[in-house]
Amino acid sequence: MQNMEQLRKFVSPEVVYGLESLNLVKDYVQNYESARVLIVTDEGIIKAGWCGKVADVLEKAGIEYIIFSSVTPNPRAEEVMSGAKVYSDNECDSIVAIGGGSAMDCAKGIGIVISNGQHIKNFEGVDKVPVPMPPLICIPTTAGTASEVSQFSIIMDTQKKNKMAIISKAVIPDIALIDPQVLLTKPAYLTACTGMDALVHAMEAYVSNGSSEFTDLHALYAIKLISNSLAKSVKDLSNLELRYSMMIGSIQAGFAFSNASLGAVHAMAHSLGGELDLPHGECNSLLLEHVVDYNYDYAEEKYKKIAEAMGINTGALTKNECKNALISEIIKIKNEAGITKTLSQIGVKPDMLKKLTENALKDACIITNPRRPVFTDIEEVYEKAL
Repeated sequence: MQNMEQLRKFVSPEVVYGLESLNLVKDYVQNYESARVLIVTDEGIIKAGWCGKVADVLEKAGIEYIIFSSVTPNPRAEEVMSGAKVYSDNECDSIVAIGGGSAMDCAKGIGIVISNGQHIKNFEGVDKVPVPMPPLICIPTTAGTASEVSQFSIIMDTQKKNKMAIISKAVIPDIALIDPQVLLTKPAYLTACTGMDALVHAMEAYVSNGSSEFTDLHALYAIKLISNSLAKSVKDLSNLELRYSMMIGSIQAGFAFSNASLGAVHAMAHSLGGELDLPHGECNSLLLEHVVDYNYDYAEEKYKKIAEAMGINTGALTKNECKNALISEIIKIKNEAGITKTLSQIGVKPDMLKKLTENALKDACIITNPRRPVFTDIEEVYEKAL
């Protein structure tokens, strides 16, 4: 049981989930009495038709909108500032984000800049956003990032080649509309990477030093759902029931990590993604079992609970047997989902590890890792993942 003297908080947006929940975007925009909406998305979502569907819903309701789609994977600070200019120039008064974590994080960044009147780089860190954003409605198109329910926004600083973590309850969206049908256009490898991102969210939140009874419930449920559904979902992309399970698992993981924070996997993945502009979920996937191995002795009972949530019978296992069984199950889930590379195979070289380690140790997520790492610890974990 948690120490009752430890103060914890739990925050989340309003969440509406189910088929066709996307159509409710007009009702919530009207509730805010918005005259002109900025839709933040990316070209892939436009091509898939989901941005057009949102635009049609707004148009039929007589709601004006402007589309900002200059968002790339690992959204850049420059894109945030460009989006804020589009918002101001067109006198928008609310934001609708439709897309994966990139579009939603960029939308959060735009909202921060609009309300606070400063460059997005000034808000890196924890609780550095004094003024709340304009109304923000998020419609996720991936089951992974859970930016639609979190108090995190991850923005690339291209000058420093690093990802900035902006963590504040001021960036929690007002509404999350969770419509599983939008996942049907996601390709297999993206499904795998974003699904693994959600699994890492849940696992890191559960062993986090900032966890609580509330976050533990969400984290364990997410681990059970995702570990049971991810590989199946990758192999059966048109199965709406599996897509729904992954979406719910992602949101549950989002509730957990948004309030408990994360750990070394994410700190190291942010460093990798910033330096090499790599897919975030893929980076998490390639690091996960190595960080579990590093952390295990410092959160043994919790990792045992994770193993049980993943379907491992731990009753007769020794500590080392349980650890090895958990690591084997993680690798099995990754491989069955099609994630089989190592860090070296995606472009990481040994001479990069010093800088990667330095940036990982500066990341806000490292603070809640169950084992407090030093430089050589993180460097060795990177080496093992090469």
